[in-house]
Amino acid sequence: MFIFDAHVDTLSRLHSSGETLEDQSGHVCLDWLRNGHISAQVFAVFVDPVFYQGMALHRGLEMIDLFWNTIEDYSDYLGFAGSGTSIDELYQEGRIACLLAVEGGEVLEGKLGHLRNLYRLGVRVITLTWNYRNAIASGQMEGDDCGGLSSFGCEVINEMNHLGMLVDVSHLNEPSFWDVLRITSKPVIASHSNARELCNHRRNLTDDQIKAMAEMGGVIGVNFCSAFLSKDRQAAVDDVINQIMYLIDVGGVQCVGLGSDFDGISQTPIGLENCSQTYVLYDELKKRGLSEDVVEKVMGHNFLRVAKEVLG
Repeated sequence: MFIFDAHVDTLSRLHSSGETLEDQSGHVCLDWLRNGHISAQVFAVFVDPVFYQGMALHRGLEMIDLFWNTIEDYSDYLGFAGSGTSIDELYQEGRIACLLAVEGGEVLEGKLGHLRNLYRLGVRVITLTWNYRNAIASGQMEGDDCGGLSSFGCEVINEMNHLGMLVDVSHLNEPSFWDVLRITSKPVIASHSNARELCNHRRNLTDDQIKAMAEMGGVIGVNFCSAFLSKDRQAAVDDVINQIMYLIDVGGVQCVGLGSDFDGISQTPIGLENCSQTYVLYDELKKRGLSEDVVEKVMGHNFLRVAKEVLG
């Protein structure tokens, strides 16, 4: 079984707590990753807004250092994946392929040079905003009246396409989302987003957004946050499965993956309390009548495909 999770906030938790990946805390630890059959994991560098004014890059670099130290400390089990090919190679070696993301373009501090240096440090995914406006675009908390991509944001998209980085549209407001799709020359991802039709939360995607991403070969990682799964904020595994099935109905089998948001959410679905349980989705999807091939795409191969296409 190949499982690709496109987003966890474990680096932020470890950085704040001083714990290591061995500590069985939060939603993600080394044993749980292994027991859950996670094959590829994207670790996000999330900088709390309190550090935005002049300290975002500094804080981000500390978490990038933590990422590399963790890879080194547990090199028998983990390996850095800077390309789609390296994900395959690590999987064949029996190690978890670890990709590095930045969640929130504040870390760039308005400089394309910082983007290029982050790429040199291993960053392969940029979630353009968190919830608010930054130098690149507007987050979903700003609403649609705050506009879309800035001129700098357009330069960021073009440079990411040139470097071979995955543009992540999760958290964007709608004008920014459509600007990204208009400008990008490569498929984009929504690393941790759901369908708004099933749960009317502003962080979720409309049917038009889902279809547009699917048409360009993009992939949407279903988020396990209970608030994005159920209007009463009480969710279970079936709610995750319902999201997957709906995304397949709207966008097709190629556009759906997993983006748990573990360690970045306060409430998880019953039956998905930590990453060791992710594999249960495999059997649940089979119970819904999906073929082996489709289930494998959802569990990991769709994100692997787009990683190979964009990262090389």
